[in-house]
Amino acid sequence: MTTSARSVALEAVRRVTEHDAYSSIVVRTLLKRSALDDRDRSLATNLAFGTLRRLRTLDFVIEARASRPLARMSNGALATLRLGAYQLRYTNVPPHAAVSESVDLAAHRERGFVNAVLRRLAADPPALPEGPSDEDVAIRTGLNPWAVAELRHIIGDEAENAAEAIAERASLCLRVNTCRTSLGELTRAIDAAGHELVPASIDRECLTLPSGDPARLPGFEEGWFAVQDQASTFVVRTLDPRPGERILDVCAAPGGKAAMAACLVQPDGRVVAADVRVERTALIRQTATRLGVSIHAVAQDARAPAVRRSLFDGVLVDAPCSGIGSARRRPELLWRPRKEDLSALARLQVSIASKAAESVRPGGRLVYSVCTFPRAETDAACDAILRHRPDLEPLEFEGPDGRARRVRLWPHRHGSDGMFVAAFRRRE
Repeated sequence: MTTSARSVALEAVRRVTEHDAYSSIVVRTLLKRSALDDRDRSLATNLAFGTLRRLRTLDFVIEARASRPLARMSNGALATLRLGAYQLRYTNVPPHAAVSESVDLAAHRERGFVNAVLRRLAADPPALPEGPSDEDVAIRTGLNPWAVAELRHIIGDEAENAAEAIAERASLCLRVNTCRTSLGELTRAIDAAGHELVPASIDRECLTLPSGDPARLPGFEEGWFAVQDQASTFVVRTLDPRPGERILDVCAAPGGKAAMAACLVQPDGRVVAADVRVERTALIRQTATRLGVSIHAVAQDARAPAVRRSLFDGVLVDAPCSGIGSARRRPELLWRPRKEDLSALARLQVSIASKAAESVRPGGRLVYSVCTFPRAETDAACDAILRHRPDLEPLEFEGPDGRARRVRLWPHRHGSDGMFVAAFRRRE
C-alpha cells in the first residue's frame, strides 16, 4: 500500500512514460490502492498530471543542469528529476522540500546525482528559449514540434496560443441530463454545495467547475449530469438527434455521446451504440444505467459491422485518432502521438466512416468527428470519405463562428477541447 503523495505521483509518471499507460486510468487506480487522505490525493494528482503536462519543458531544464544527457540516465533517476523539477518550477513547494522529498524517492545509489541536479535547478533555473522555431515553441508549451508545425499550417500566428491552451489543465465540464433534471435544478444543487459554477461558452446545457471529483457532486448518483466536455456535446448537437429517430454511434465507448443522443430521441427513438471490444460495451451500459436512458450496446468491428441495413436517421463516427485535442485531460497526448502514425490512423478513420455510411438511410445524416487537428485526420480524411462514398454530400451546420461544412473547435478560442467535426447527408 502506497502512503506518500509523491511516491504515488512518481509511480504514475513512470507507468505513463515507460509503459505507455493512460494517465487518467493509472492515477485513479493508484489512488484507489493508496491510503492517502483528501489533501494528499489532491497533491498526488496535481504532481502526476503536472509533471506529465510539462515533460518536454522539464527535460530541457534538467539536461541544462545535469552532468550527463537524458539518454544516459536511468528511468528511475529521470522520473525522480522530472517530479522534483516540476515542483521547483511550477508549484509553491519550498525549494528545500522539493529537493529533499524527491531525493528520498530515488534509489540509494542515485541520490547523490539527483540531489546535485535538483540543487543546481533550484539555485540557477535555466531560461527557456525565446525563439519562434517549432522546437522552441515545443519546449515552452510541451507540445510535440511536429504538432506545432501542423498548427502553423492550420491557424498561422495563433499556433503558440493554441499549443499553450491545449497544454493547460481543463476545467470540469458537466452536461445536464435533461432526461433526469433541469439546468436550473442542477445549478441550484451544486451551488448550494458551495461549488463555483460557470456557464459553458458553447453549449447552454453545460456547466464548468474549476476542478473537483464529479462522484462527490450533488446529483451524480441520481444521473443528473454526465462528465462531458462541450466539444463532445457539440458533436451530438451537430448530429441533431430528434424524438423518434434511430441513431447509430459506431465508436461509442464509454457512451457519453450515445447517452446524450438517447435522451434526445426519447420516448420512441432508438440508439444503438457499438464498440470493437466487448468489455468497453459494458462501459456504455454503465453510462446508460446511471443516466437513465435506453441504449442497445453492440460489440462489433466498425469496418465489418454486424449492423448493416440502411435503417438509421443519423450515424455518428467519433473515430479513433491521435487525440491531441483532449490533452487537457490526458497530458501524455501532448508528446506521445507520432507523426509517422497519422497515415495509418487516417486509413482506419476513412475505412470506418465509409462502412458506416451504409447504415445511413437515404436522406439521413452522418457526422464525422475526431478530437485532434492534424490535416491527415481531418480535412484529408473527409476528402477521402467523399471519394469512397459518392452517395454522401457535405452538409452545412451551425458552429460557434457561423455555418460551415467542417468546424474546428479550439481551447484558446472556444474554451473546449480541440475537436474537428464534419457533417454529410446520404443522397436520396
